[in-house]
Amino acid sequence: MSNLTPIGAVVRGAIAGVVGTAAMDAFLFARYRHDGGKSKLTAWELSEGLSWKDAPAPAQVGKRLTEGLFEVELPDKRAPLVNNVTHWGYGILGGVQYGIVAGSLRRPRVLYGLPFGATVWGGSYVVLPAAKLYEPIWKYDVKTLAKDLSAHLVYGLTTAAAMRLLWAGRRAP
Repeated sequence: MSNLTPIGAVVRGAIAGVVGTAAMDAFLFARYRHDGGKSKLTAWELSEGLSWKDAPAPAQVGKRLTEGLFEVELPDKRAPLVNNVTHWGYGILGGVQYGIVAGSLRRPRVLYGLPFGATVWGGSYVVLPAAKLYEPIWKYDVKTLAKDLSAHLVYGLTTAAAMRLLWAGRRAP
């Protein structure tokens, strides 16, 4: 079987990244509700009521990038939008990167999503402490790290599964 074209790998990877990000969000929302969260899915997904002081890492990264690049100060009301754009953008970009690698393989395997998801997770514990948005990894307890890792493994496996399905559904040359 032949490899995907570069464009085919990028497009399929982007789609797989959307699917993986949606799966991760569904997993996180189910955990949130299991732990007593009351918000509806739409309100939770759209980060309704989020302010900069309570904003998670994706929002803070997006805020720094936007404010630094455009030399503007983002008001609190933009925190939900920035959080979602950054979170989804990062998930899609990760899918593109995975798609490029998987698309160069003779036959990508779904289980490749495990090291992919773990790498995305591990990378966040390098980049975000350097940006002073997270503590160094050794300052987190095992339960916190395991919860975060599990969500990233869902992302990685689902992205890989979607990529595999999209790869299998391509037209033969």
